[in-house]
Amino acid sequence: MRNTTRLTGLILIGLLPLTALAHQDASDELRLVVPPWPGVTVKSEIFAQLAEPLGYRVKALEVSSTVGYQTLQSGDSDAFLAGWLPAQQQSYDAAMAAGAIVDLGNNVTGARMGFAVPGYVAEAGLTSAEQLADAEIAERFDHRIYSIESGSTVTDMLEGAIEANTYGLGDWEGKPSSTPGMLSEVAAAVDEGRWILFYGWTPHWMVPEYDVHILDDPAGVYGDNNGRSDVKTIVAKRYAEANPNLTRLLDQFRFSADEQSEFISAFSLEERELEVVAREWLDNHPERVASFLEGVTTRDGKEAIAVVEAER
Repeated sequence: MRNTTRLTGLILIGLLPLTALAHQDASDELRLVVPPWPGVTVKSEIFAQLAEPLGYRVKALEVSSTVGYQTLQSGDSDAFLAGWLPAQQQSYDAAMAAGAIVDLGNNVTGARMGFAVPGYVAEAGLTSAEQLADAEIAERFDHRIYSIESGSTVTDMLEGAIEANTYGLGDWEGKPSSTPGMLSEVAAAVDEGRWILFYGWTPHWMVPEYDVHILDDPAGVYGDNNGRSDVKTIVAKRYAEANPNLTRLLDQFRFSADEQSEFISAFSLEERELEVVAREWLDNHPERVASFLEGVTTRDGKEAIAVVEAER
């Protein structure tokens, strides 16, 4: 009788690891594609700090978005929190056609890009890119429009509009630069109250800092629907299938454009430490954190919300 009891105990002990494994994702690591953009940099760090107490390790791969899509297909990365469309449409379509990725939908609501002006220019009555064809308005801008890196998708969009004389831009000069270079031009113009036209987008710290207004774009130079953009969470298909728990967290990890602009400002404009900015956002938004963790468990099957709240 004693031996039977001991044998039963051994059988139950032997089954415990299998029970635990039933709650586990296949991997405890998530490799995130993180291009050198402040928004996705902070967002990825917030996710890393959220996932760590759940038993996961998050590694940031600092590569361009183009290379990032390639790594999602090759198995060298697992997810990407900044799938901007239509700006990355070609890379996205290629990865989707290969059956390599899963699109979890937008993680930012209200994203938009296009022709941008400071608030005082919009208050003067400039609200649509169609008005750029007016000779007096073009003169106020000195027939110049500032953009980001030459060769980037959005600068190619602008150059196409100049070549096609869209909105009368045929005799305008495109001024591509680095993003900091472009924004330094904006800052100088704002300090002097000069009119300036540039490529703008939200979420970004430029929006609250310069009261940026994005012009209506009926010709769709920067995409349909007046440049409104999707910022998608993209996951490698093989990773999503093998790791349903963390994939659920990725799916529920969402922000408004204003929320993302705020933490971009703290990190990029105020130059605060990345880890501190992410930690403070999590500490200051418990309700949002709870919505991210709904139905999610730790890797060993415990309720995620309870574990995270216990650590704070």
